[in-house]
Amino acid sequence: MTYCVATNLLQGMIFASDSRTNAGVDNIAKFCKCRILEKQGERVIVTLSSGNLAISQGTISLLLQRGRDNDQKNVWNCHSMYDVAILIGDCLRDIQERDGEYLKQRNIDTAANFIVGGQIKGEGPRLFLIYSEGNFIEASEGTLFFQIGETKYGKPILDRVLTPATSLPVATKSIIVSFDSTMRSNISVGPPIDLVIIEKDTFKIAVHQRLEEGDPYLNLVHHQWGEGLKKAFTELADMPWETNGNSVYPLVQTPDN
Repeated sequence: MTYCVATNLLQGMIFASDSRTNAGVDNIAKFCKCRILEKQGERVIVTLSSGNLAISQGTISLLLQRGRDNDQKNVWNCHSMYDVAILIGDCLRDIQERDGEYLKQRNIDTAANFIVGGQIKGEGPRLFLIYSEGNFIEASEGTLFFQIGETKYGKPILDRVLTPATSLPVATKSIIVSFDSTMRSNISVGPPIDLVIIEKDTFKIAVHQRLEEGDPYLNLVHHQWGEGLKKAFTELADMPWETNGNSVYPLVQTPDN
């Protein structure tokens, strides 16, 4: 299983992905699911992937191969992040067309999803979620972040914390908490965690950090967040119980009713 998340805020963008693949409890490996494409001063693009590893790797390899042909539109010369999303979707469809039917005949899931975001000179930062079929949607002020993979455990903290004006340090902290919640509930998600931060209008990577197993900050967040949740829970008011048997919704069947 995989967990990847990215957000587009007023100050910039944050991307994070785990590095664990799971083909059963006795076959767990580590593969980087984050790819950075950068031409400083002009464009910076980040992709995160989940799903069938061969399909996602094949898609990025084809994207880079086509990027060496300057006679056609490619990831290095296109004029918008929308064009980048189209290029990745096209590559994904081509790989699916080449391998998909053969794999499906052998009951192998060929689904692969991508988050792609970044900024190309002439437009603001943009973030897209690309589905396995090659179509995509774009983040907006009402949808500040995208997740792929094991999404359910890490979503609540992001819903509560992230707003367009959230600072990059605070947003980064919320994403690390999101990963901690996911890793606690699903052992198939785990470090290393690749973290990438892009500051708006800089057209370069501000932070690229890999948080390994046992990383001091990961351990600190795990401890402080866990203790903080326990403390907040104990301070919650107890629920007032109905004790007089006059509930509006009687659920107990008796001989008299």
